[in-house]
Amino acid sequence: MGEELTQLEKIGETVIDYCVQYSFQIIGAVIVLIIGVFLARWIAKFVMRLCEKANVDVTLTQFLGQVARVLILVFVLIAVISQFGISIAPIIAALGAVLFGASFAIAGPLSNYGAGLVIILTRPFVVGNTICVKGVGGVVEEVSLAATILSTEDGERITIPNKHIVGEVLTNSFACRIVEGRVGISYGDDAEKAIEAIREVVGTFDQIPGDPAPTIGIEEYGDFAVNIGMRYWVPTKQYYKTLYAVNLAIYQKLKAIGITIPFPQRDVHIKSRAEASGL
Repeated sequence: MGEELTQLEKIGETVIDYCVQYSFQIIGAVIVLIIGVFLARWIAKFVMRLCEKANVDVTLTQFLGQVARVLILVFVLIAVISQFGISIAPIIAALGAVLFGASFAIAGPLSNYGAGLVIILTRPFVVGNTICVKGVGGVVEEVSLAATILSTEDGERITIPNKHIVGEVLTNSFACRIVEGRVGISYGDDAEKAIEAIREVVGTFDQIPGDPAPTIGIEEYGDFAVNIGMRYWVPTKQYYKTLYAVNLAIYQKLKAIGITIPFPQRDVHIKSRAEASGL
């Protein structure tokens, strides 16, 4: 029991001596750390405000702000460690060795970060653009080093690892998405009248931009109808809503002006046995 008390006393004396000896360093390190955190946030916001005034892209603005914040925090940590007289060189060497060994295990995430950096610097798309890659499409909501986040008209969020974007065929239609449709009219109807009616209907929708202007004309001559094709742009988040409304309005307009939308039909001729044998 006496030995245990002696050991506890020694431990207590050691802790007290440590606190007395390094109290100012600890207090100074805490103060430097707190000031550094606030300074990193302030500098990051300052850099982002400068980028916004210079009309820098949103994605690049966020990236530069994050880089500035991380750099300040790194310098702050170095300053805090130096308060205790610890050499930074061995720590950096040890971290380098650890990172080198871990790089084999985290090759996938690292490739995403590398691809994310390429996307941020080259800017093949920015926040608000409509992209389609590897059969997946939507509006870009966020571009980070690891992944790109898209949203759809249905409110879905699609997360694409950046390594699946860089090096692939990428379609960027910016803020809108093109609608390609067709409607068949009877061969006996006036095609010019139908085209003008469709153009009039499309022009009544405010969400369809006039530039580029909608394209409407005869697409092909089918077996049962003259197919009139139409191509126009709509905001990506209103694609299906606008498509369905336009189709209904076109149907009602063509019906009102007497344009027939034919359906597939086939004429069947029945011959008697006598007619078939040539008698």
